[in-house]
Amino acid sequence: MRLQKLEFSETHSFSSFFLDYIQKKDSLKPFYSHFPQVENFKAQIAEKSKAYSAANRNILAEALLKQYQEVDLSEPVKQNLNSLKENTTFTITTGHQLNIFTGPLYFIYKIVTVINVCKELKKQYPQYNFVPVYWMASEDHDYEEIKYFRLYGKKYVWETAQTGAVGRFNPESIKTLFNEIPGDIELFKNAYRQKTLSAAVRYYVNALFSQEGLLVVDADDRALKTLFQDVIRQDVFEHTPKKLVSDQNSKLESLGYQPQVFARDINFFYLDKNLRSRLELLGDTFQVVDTPLQFTKAEIEKMIEEEPEKFSPNVILRPLYQEVILPNLAYAGGPAEVVYWLQLKKVFDHFKVPFPVLMPRNFALIIDAPVSRKFEKTGLEYPHLFEEKNFLFNQWIVKNTVHNLSLGKEIQAIANLYSGIRDQAATIDPTLIKFIEAQKQRALNALTKAEQKMTRAEKRLHSDKLGQLEAVKEELFPKGSPQERVDNFLNFYQKDPHFIDQLLTQFDPFDFKFNLLFY
Repeated sequence: MRLQKLEFSETHSFSSFFLDYIQKKDSLKPFYSHFPQVENFKAQIAEKSKAYSAANRNILAEALLKQYQEVDLSEPVKQNLNSLKENTTFTITTGHQLNIFTGPLYFIYKIVTVINVCKELKKQYPQYNFVPVYWMASEDHDYEEIKYFRLYGKKYVWETAQTGAVGRFNPESIKTLFNEIPGDIELFKNAYRQKTLSAAVRYYVNALFSQEGLLVVDADDRALKTLFQDVIRQDVFEHTPKKLVSDQNSKLESLGYQPQVFARDINFFYLDKNLRSRLELLGDTFQVVDTPLQFTKAEIEKMIEEEPEKFSPNVILRPLYQEVILPNLAYAGGPAEVVYWLQLKKVFDHFKVPFPVLMPRNFALIIDAPVSRKFEKTGLEYPHLFEEKNFLFNQWIVKNTVHNLSLGKEIQAIANLYSGIRDQAATIDPTLIKFIEAQKQRALNALTKAEQKMTRAEKRLHSDKLGQLEAVKEELFPKGSPQERVDNFLNFYQKDPHFIDQLLTQFDPFDFKFNLLFY
């Protein structure tokens, strides 16, 4: 595998908000604590050491040991589980939904990123232990987003009538897909024999990454929720997070940035058996939206005390929940995640929880040899691949045509000619100016149309070459979307069992560039 890198800006795939963060723009510095550089983790370790208690460590370690009871533990996983009780152990975390069969390719990139961050930090700070963590979005109830994956150009969909938190779903019915899916999927057949989707995801993630010591955390856990009771109370009764997030959003908007998420008065869902629905305060009554369930203030207070597991944080408070229960130093996420975390620092400050280092995950485009050969014959540069298809075609035509397809000189000449006519007409009757301008525009439109027809005619002459270019574009950007957001890792893993090892070797988590990986 060969590696080539592009600047994020060359791909035209990232928001200015994200790029400004990566480029350490001064105006964004108040919205985070430490930029993701290895040397900055010294201060992050000191802050987290001071804030994270031994009691929290013990609760976390015990909860994870229970979650791993039915999993065959590799030695690296066993060591990392045991090390969580030590005050010299810290985590680096990424999170993702429970997409079937791992979902899009970038799920794997996220995990590779946190594993490699841990390795780099261990080199710099050998006196500490660094544990990579995958945080399962097990409480998420958006089944529509996790029910499918794409392999070799075909979409496979899991249909189920189950509702509520997806981590609690029974994955038994996924087996109806097994005979349709090509290649060796024995790992997933074994995984989906588990009783819940969370257990299934832990099974296959552990199978893929156990030798790297990756730990999988399911936060849908009563013991872990007890660590969050104070936050639940303040949010539900005082609505503190909404005020803090709204203030941050206003500041970001004044800088020209568009906030990604918005806080509600109550930022918790009510979570039970087959239900995850928003909690709202209507008058003096707490209402579970779209249900007949209602609670008094006293009943909610009792529930927080005795059944905190029934409170599920939304996107505003899930990050804080993560940082409360983990000895975490950094979170690795995509561009949208990094941006919305920047809206939350005041919430962390209020609850006296250290704000983690925000790591952009690794990004990549995998190009196999046949596709690479096709593209290299075009003579275009790899940044061109990220352009819209018609623009890409026009770039190729301009580079390869023997004809002059531009009428730029003629257009300028017409514009100059009509300017002279307009000035001449204005001396006779100023009311003629509007008529002359209309005639000028009509002539310019005709020339522009002629130029477009010449370009289309030239494209027809090169239809075979442009067809090859279109095939390359569709292979790497299926249906116009980046490969990593559409294709499944099995597209590559089934052909190359060392695919993940290659990613671990090639990706540098502290070099913020877009990776082109060539087979």
